[in-house]
Amino acid sequence: MKILVTGAAGFIGFFVAKSLLEKGHTVVGLDNINDYYDINLKYARLKKLGIAKTDAEQFNSLASSENHAHFSFIRLALEDRKNIPLVFEAQAFDKVCNLAAQAGVRYSLENPEAYVDSNLVGFLNILECCRNYKVKHLVYASSSSVYGLNEKIPFETTDTVDHPISLYAATKKSNELMAHSYGHLYGFKTTGLRFFTVYGPWGRPDMAMFLFTDAIINSRPIKVFNNGQLERDFTYIDDITEGVVRVMETPMNEDRKAGQKEPYKIYNIGNSKSVKLMDFITAIEESLGKTAKKEMLPMQPGDVEKTWANVDDLIQDYDYSPNTSIKIGVQYFVDWYKEYYGPLTQ
Repeated sequence: MKILVTGAAGFIGFFVAKSLLEKGHTVVGLDNINDYYDINLKYARLKKLGIAKTDAEQFNSLASSENHAHFSFIRLALEDRKNIPLVFEAQAFDKVCNLAAQAGVRYSLENPEAYVDSNLVGFLNILECCRNYKVKHLVYASSSSVYGLNEKIPFETTDTVDHPISLYAATKKSNELMAHSYGHLYGFKTTGLRFFTVYGPWGRPDMAMFLFTDAIINSRPIKVFNNGQLERDFTYIDDITEGVVRVMETPMNEDRKAGQKEPYKIYNIGNSKSVKLMDFITAIEESLGKTAKKEMLPMQPGDVEKTWANVDDLIQDYDYSPNTSIKIGVQYFVDWYKEYYGPLTQ
């Protein structure tokens, strides 16, 4: 298949593109490489995929991979209404995996416009192109943040999610509604994946795993919000990637329950357990052999106290459930961090 992976220079997009290539698919990666976090990390991910040229500004400057004959890269923003359709017209994708978005709950309090541009206008562009260029299946990233103030544990996709507590969460819920309406109106298949606290090698520097490891190694205090009274369903990157790729590769209609009228589905992808934040920190400390200096702080706006994914639908429809333990996942991240940043640490 020929697959567009947006956000290909990002954390999850990089791993998904890599996995699809290893399985023999033709992949076109797209990313605007914004400066929300260190762009050098994004360039390094692309380099692992064999892309040396990353300064292309338009689709007609498509860069070819030196490592993968079936991978090419385009530097372009999702909200570019002129050039995104030209990419679809030129490439004739079978399926689209939309992982590009302005990420981060807390940053949405500082720069809400970025979320409207990328997550709403950009997603609309993707939907319109899928409609107009006959894409068979759109798989897109949603988020556990859509559950907001939901008090029912574990979180199920049948739960009401009408109370998001950050703009980021609101844009992700909006994506689900937009995908549903387009699938209903135009008949193409859409699958939304609610990711739960993804971590692992090559992860984002604004996430807890990275922030804690970096601070502990460099003898800085870590910020522990809500005085440590938080729990998360931490999900290792390989588990997320496997789930995304299974959804992408499953033939049309084989992943739908008998009698379902809409070509639309939502799944949780999480580790199916909630881990206390303090236990997560302990796992990092043990992996590093160093105790963290902790700065205990109150709850941050937009945060929730606990997340926990029910993945029964994922098991039923795809025979798949993430299962990497925190101990193993943390060790993999720490090993990568030391290799990648070793010369810079103290």
